[in-house]
Amino acid sequence: MELSGDELAGVVDLFGGLTRGELGRAVEELAFKRGADHDPAALDDAVADARASYHLVAVDAAAGESEATAAADADLLVAGPVAFPTLPEGATDLPHILDVPEREVDRETAGEAAHEQLRTDAIAAAREGDSDRAAALLDVCYDLEAWAPVDTDEFRDRLDDV
Repeated sequence: MELSGDELAGVVDLFGGLTRGELGRAVEELAFKRGADHDPAALDDAVADARASYHLVAVDAAAGESEATAAADADLLVAGPVAFPTLPEGATDLPHILDVPEREVDRETAGEAAHEQLRTDAIAAAREGDSDRAAALLDVCYDLEAWAPVDTDEFRDRLDDV
């Protein structure tokens, strides 16, 4: 079963954020409900693509729950600045199926995490001279500034040069 970046964002947004393991269980439940095949490797690729496209952003799990719980899984995935979270068919039942707490990650914390990811990605695109990636990241800059209280001027200048 394939899910788009917006659908993955919808699933994590349903809970306020999910660890990677929790997202895997949620997608496995969705596949079961639909009678579809669940391919963990394909999900890994979809999550990696959603993170690269900023549909999902990884924040420190401590941002959404207690220290004791957070230690078990270092990253919490939240809907990112380019996402239009969309619930896939059957997703509304997930909170009743999964034993996952609702989380609340403030936009500032998520914005800082996305800002740091953008810094890393912008430097890599500039070093590699990857104009296609630079153009995509320029769009992310504008989305990120509208989504969270961050400034991406330095990234836009660097990406414009590519």
